[in-house]
Amino acid sequence: MRLRNAILCLSAMLLAATVSYAQPSHPNSPHDTIKTKDITITYGRPYKKGRDIFGALVPYGKTYRCGADEPTKVTFAKDVTFGGKPVKAGTYSLFAVPEKDKWTVILNSNLTMWGTQHDQHADQDVLKVDVPVQSLSSPVEQWTMTTNGHEITMAWDKTKVAVPVK
Repeated sequence: MRLRNAILCLSAMLLAATVSYAQPSHPNSPHDTIKTKDITITYGRPYKKGRDIFGALVPYGKTYRCGADEPTKVTFAKDVTFGGKPVKAGTYSLFAVPEKDKWTVILNSNLTMWGTQHDQHADQDVLKVDVPVQSLSSPVEQWTMTTNGHEITMAWDKTKVAVPVK
């Protein structure tokens, strides 16, 4: 009887400890990787959570890390044109400077900086391209990047931009 009670007590304590240390089922900014044959993108996916995003949480005219945490990384398996400009095969960090009507999208060769440190490493920018902003009729709750191999699309809140890739 004593052994049974001790086992039950120990089981209850282990269960309580497991529940109290469990990770939330939806982290604040989960990470995701998307792949096509020639493009791989790894990025953090923050949520809107009722906030105004571009022009507010992400100010116009300031560099944005295109996701959460460390910078978004884009890998091209072969040489491509990105927004009409040539880029060598390799891995780059991705940033943007959002404006109301256009974004300047930036590929940078520094892969070790924290996501908000682009301005200290702007001398390592490989290229910058301007792309038009598309307004969405319904908001996108979570920062979302997609690629079909011909463009890289970024969408959040009621804003979407697409960079052609060939």
